[in-house]
Amino acid sequence: MPNLSFLSKMTMFGFLLSTLPVIFIGAFAFMTSSNEIQKNVNEGKMQLITQINSNVEQKLTTVNHTLNQVINSTVLKKAMDMPLTVNDFMMYDDLRSEIRYMQSFDTKLEDVILINARENWMIKNSGLYRFDGYPFYDKLLNLMNTQENSTWILNPSKWFFTEENARSVTCDYSISLVKKLPTTGLEKYGFAMANIPACSLQDLIQSDTKHLEDILIMDEHNQILMHPDASLIGKPIAEAGLKDLSHITAPTGQFTADINDKRYSVSYLHSNLNNWTYLSLTSIDSLTTESRKIGVYTIYICILMLLLSMLLAWLGSRKMYSPIQLLLNQIGGLVTVNQKRKANEFQMISEHVHTLFQSKSQLEREVHQHIGQVRTFFLIKAFQGHIKTSELPDKLAQFGYTKHMDEWKTMSVITLQIDSIDNTRYEKRDMELLLFAAHNMIEELIPSDQRLAPVIIDQTVVTLIGSPDSEAAAFRNKVYALTEQMQQHIFSYLNLHVSIGMSLPIHAFSQMSIAYKEGLEALKHRIKLGEGIIIQYENINSGKHFLNLNYPKPLENELMDAIKVAEKDKSKELLRQLLQAVFAAPLSPQEYQIPLARLLNNLLMVMQESGISLNQIHPNKGSLFEELLNLHMTAEIEDWFWTEVIHPLIRIYRDRQDAQYHNISEKIIDLVQKYYDTDLTLEDCASRLHYNANYLSSIFRKETNCSFSDYLSAYRFNMAKKWLSETDMPIKDISSKLRYNNSQNFIRSFRKQEGITPGQYRDKQKEGAAL
Repeated sequence: MPNLSFLSKMTMFGFLLSTLPVIFIGAFAFMTSSNEIQKNVNEGKMQLITQINSNVEQKLTTVNHTLNQVINSTVLKKAMDMPLTVNDFMMYDDLRSEIRYMQSFDTKLEDVILINARENWMIKNSGLYRFDGYPFYDKLLNLMNTQENSTWILNPSKWFFTEENARSVTCDYSISLVKKLPTTGLEKYGFAMANIPACSLQDLIQSDTKHLEDILIMDEHNQILMHPDASLIGKPIAEAGLKDLSHITAPTGQFTADINDKRYSVSYLHSNLNNWTYLSLTSIDSLTTESRKIGVYTIYICILMLLLSMLLAWLGSRKMYSPIQLLLNQIGGLVTVNQKRKANEFQMISEHVHTLFQSKSQLEREVHQHIGQVRTFFLIKAFQGHIKTSELPDKLAQFGYTKHMDEWKTMSVITLQIDSIDNTRYEKRDMELLLFAAHNMIEELIPSDQRLAPVIIDQTVVTLIGSPDSEAAAFRNKVYALTEQMQQHIFSYLNLHVSIGMSLPIHAFSQMSIAYKEGLEALKHRIKLGEGIIIQYENINSGKHFLNLNYPKPLENELMDAIKVAEKDKSKELLRQLLQAVFAAPLSPQEYQIPLARLLNNLLMVMQESGISLNQIHPNKGSLFEELLNLHMTAEIEDWFWTEVIHPLIRIYRDRQDAQYHNISEKIIDLVQKYYDTDLTLEDCASRLHYNANYLSSIFRKETNCSFSDYLSAYRFNMAKKWLSETDMPIKDISSKLRYNNSQNFIRSFRKQEGITPGQYRDKQKEGAAL
């Protein structure tokens, strides 16, 4: 091992210097005030109660969705108009099935109650009752006086379990979701109620944290919904020691308060879902104690790090020179040991790095050539109209044309073709080389700030010439002079006749494709005019741009979908936009008939595919196409499409929807329950039910207030929990049956939902069953 070189000595010194920040970090940590630690703890508490709020609201939202399904079910709607008695066993059994389905979700539901005050019946877990004979008839009837049709209320649990101690009350209070019935109509004569024991809130969020002793939840009336001391549930928050709530004004925040003669830091979060407030209490005395402990521990750690750094500095100084020596030997900088000792390693490395930079410059030149090829490919696509208008400015800027876009006011595309190589010294195999030569001559003749890079497209050299001059005549003369110069230059050097086509002046880069077509169209007139000419497109098309028919197909698709779901206002607006797009094109009156007839034909095809006869929208009248061709005003045409075709179709679809919506949603739910363990998609359901997938998505969301994918995920998740609780099926098999790509994805998804892994959940359920 050679003696330490200059570089290795500097390395050791650097290691020693690196230990200084460790000392400063330790000193800073030791001097950190309890206020800073309190701030960090408060931020952590805020994140914790935000997570708890999110998970609780997710459970409550599940209860809300499932209760919505119950109250919107056909069975309940029918039962609300019947005076149920013991003889209506089938109807009662159907209602109990709806309730049992709702309680199958892991939402801690204790009971689901259905009450019809008008028909005087009440259904709950324990059976069917006469409502006016129930002991707490007045209390329950009073719940109908709430202002909202759907609300969360804290009620005594004894209101729901009074039948001769048939079951014991697990909690003194229940959190009830009350929804007035019927859901439609102004008169409310009943309600549905889903009850969750208030003391089970801790079970709902126990997966969020191991320490819940400082987490409280209170409702909008400042009643305690969750507290470590279950005896305080249902009582005012003041009885828990928190008497001053004047600080709770914002949606979230922190403040300090005296609770039971101790100073606490209180973090709170107000929920917009049900106006609950989530509170986290932290003792300031404990924070001060913790800050001292942290300071002491940090000092110990810093001392240890300091010792380790010194050891690493010593080892590093011995080892650092080995790779440097190996590097120098590899680049051939040193030969003998004496030379190594005398040489300046940095100078040696600098010389070879300089060589590397030279290689880098050469590599950059090669990369630049490839960039030119990519730019050529982009310009070919732009001239052919294959680049989206929204992407064009960014692409041009990417290839260095920002200045061109900022300065150019007028532009024109020129297209150059070699007329013929017959009777010349060239052969057909030379055509590519000749075009390349013409391409290079254009680059030399026209400065780069006046053109885009020329490209070769189908035996044609194409480029875009631009100018800050907005005067059309001056620009036209300038371009014509350039084309004459190009023609003469090519003939002088190559002894070849070329023809050049000039497009009309354009004022936006988005018109490049139109101008390119005009240039090609101009060259076609060589058939009459001969070779070696310069043809301006304005001389062959009366000064009008190349006709560009772009039928607004995306707007038409949106219009058809809006008609099918009977969205009247949206359909009318889309019709207006579609006709505006059609009439925006500069066409003759006869040419406008083509897109209008296409629109009418497509509307009639949609009508026929839906099983709607022409007589239903146009009874005992003549041909729709003849009527359309007899119209001459834009407003008249728009009104005719609306009144004669589209609005009648919307009325028919709306009449169908009222009868089909509920039935379709039930069919989709049935498919989910049958095929949840397959790769079921909304498109599969649409294929089985013979509907459009977008149409089914809209219907299902309206009926269930959730998307198809969310419903399918929730159902699969509940099946997974059922299999984990009731079977010994391996987790790998469960993930496979529920269509996960691998078991790790299933485990991550399950942990995100429940806060624990599937294996931990299974063990927990087994422990509960054993108790």
